[in-house]
Amino acid sequence: MRDPMGNVMLILSLCFCSVAKVCASDSLLSPKGVNFEVAALMSMKSKMRDEYGVLGGWDINSVDPCTWSMVGCSPEGFVTSLEMASMGLSGTLSPSIGNLTRLRLMLLQNNQLSGFIPAEIGKLSELQTLDLSGNQFAGEIPSSLGLLKHLSYLRLSKNKLSGRIPGPVANLTGISFLDLSFNNLSGPTPKILAKDYRIAGNSFLCSSFSVETCMDVPKPLNDSSSSYQKVGNHHRWILSVIIGVTCTFAVSVMLLVCWVQWYRSRLLLASYVQQDYEFDIGHLKRFTIRELQIATNNFSSKNILGQGGFGVVYKGCLPNRTLVAVKRLRDPNFTGEVQFQTEVEMIGLALHRNLLRLYGFCMTPEERLLVYPYMSNGSVADRLRDTDQEKPSLDWGKRLHIALGAARGLVYLHEQCNPKIIHRDVKAANILLDESFEAVVGDFGLAKLLDTRESHVTTAVRGTIGHIAPEYLSTGQSSEKTDVFGFGILLLELITGLKALDAGNGQVQKGMILDWVRNLYEGKRLEVLVDRDLKGSFEAEELEKVVQVALQCTQSNPNLRPRMSEVMKILEAIAGQSVHQEESQQATSNQYEGRSFSFSRNLSGGIHDQSSFVIEAIELSGPR
Repeated sequence: MRDPMGNVMLILSLCFCSVAKVCASDSLLSPKGVNFEVAALMSMKSKMRDEYGVLGGWDINSVDPCTWSMVGCSPEGFVTSLEMASMGLSGTLSPSIGNLTRLRLMLLQNNQLSGFIPAEIGKLSELQTLDLSGNQFAGEIPSSLGLLKHLSYLRLSKNKLSGRIPGPVANLTGISFLDLSFNNLSGPTPKILAKDYRIAGNSFLCSSFSVETCMDVPKPLNDSSSSYQKVGNHHRWILSVIIGVTCTFAVSVMLLVCWVQWYRSRLLLASYVQQDYEFDIGHLKRFTIRELQIATNNFSSKNILGQGGFGVVYKGCLPNRTLVAVKRLRDPNFTGEVQFQTEVEMIGLALHRNLLRLYGFCMTPEERLLVYPYMSNGSVADRLRDTDQEKPSLDWGKRLHIALGAARGLVYLHEQCNPKIIHRDVKAANILLDESFEAVVGDFGLAKLLDTRESHVTTAVRGTIGHIAPEYLSTGQSSEKTDVFGFGILLLELITGLKALDAGNGQVQKGMILDWVRNLYEGKRLEVLVDRDLKGSFEAEELEKVVQVALQCTQSNPNLRPRMSEVMKILEAIAGQSVHQEESQQATSNQYEGRSFSFSRNLSGGIHDQSSFVIEAIELSGPR
């Protein structure tokens, strides 16, 4: 039985969608301001039981679902991914899922969802990855899945699906991996055109293409074929004896296998504890997937530290009680193993006190994971928006120190790494804080790692809306000046305590924090934008200088933005710190002699000195 309310919402959403396509600028809204994707997601939420409250942030009054947990969006604002794996969700999957027409990735594996798989999924013409494995879905596999011509990964294993394998699904030619194993599928097995597929664990499935040759294969209990009705009592008795003996033998074998596995796991765990987990500089440890599963309690949702454009981060504990952060990369189109390992080793060579140290990595055919040290104070974004009164807020001195540390890390990436590394997603959420509140730049190199193309020009723009430089958003071309723009937004986040797309308690319109700060700067009203938590602990002159730096970094013309080395010099001067060691001062004294470290109020100009800036290695760190 289909839910009448679900059908009503489906019809309304389709009607709204036809109206919305008339105007590209309002492609998500109806004339009455209804967001179709919000309606579809809220319909999904209403059909699910959320025991752990992971859907608590999904709000029917929101016009933008892109900020919701587990929801990913395109730069245009369309929902393109739902990553809801292992979230303890139950209930059913709403047919309104078919209204998310731009969806490319849907991961719902390892939950407790039941009912039928909605045929409306066949409307998701751009869907590339679909994983519904490890649930309790029943009924037949919808033939409409055969309409998904862009589908490259389909996993429906470990459910209670019955009936035959639909011909349209078997005939999908572009699919790289199809997994229908461990269900109750029956009938003849059609010719499957997927490059790789799995159908094991379907006891009623016949390997022959012909229906006639499959007559003697047992059918599911709800199959009403006449052959089962003609079995006599004698034959049934014999069959029962055979089944009983077989089951007894199978149970015995399974108990033996389980005991062997338990014994081996005990030995393996003991060997893990005996391993030395010292991470030498320049050497990365290659973890096994089993090690990281044990460390994160099988990637439990309770251990999630955060998630973003690159993947989900889990807190983990190694056998020697070392706390780590395990980043599970979300990109389904993985690079080859050799290329991935090469790129990871290049990232691992970047060692600096203000860069997040990479401990190691893990590769499987279906997984790519990176292991980092656990940062006890979280990210700058967490601390700016943390309401926990027991944790001290970031005062002005700490914020200046954080900005300077992040600048030093970016200078190292831009000017001391060979080849240089462009971050592409500089923001408060990617600046982590260690136990001493030292700023540590994280996620550097991941944009390159997940982009298989060699060029720095890519059509797959990676980053966060509100932090992306205009030239990168429009052309896909990134450079060091792309990171400079993101750093400027980071400075504004440190000053205001707001997100780049925050509402600012009614003072800032969405997406306009930069214009808001510029207007206040020109009107000499900088005290309005300062975070309330600072409580007058800042110097007005220092505040003005930092705002000047931020506005110079965020100019629309990338050629007018300063280099990170110049920004670092200015912040060092503001913070009253030494610029370099004695030898560095002598080497660069002629270049910077008589130069002022404050910017002019005329923001149309820029720093025009583009001469080379040689920096010595800045405080390379030991193991973190």
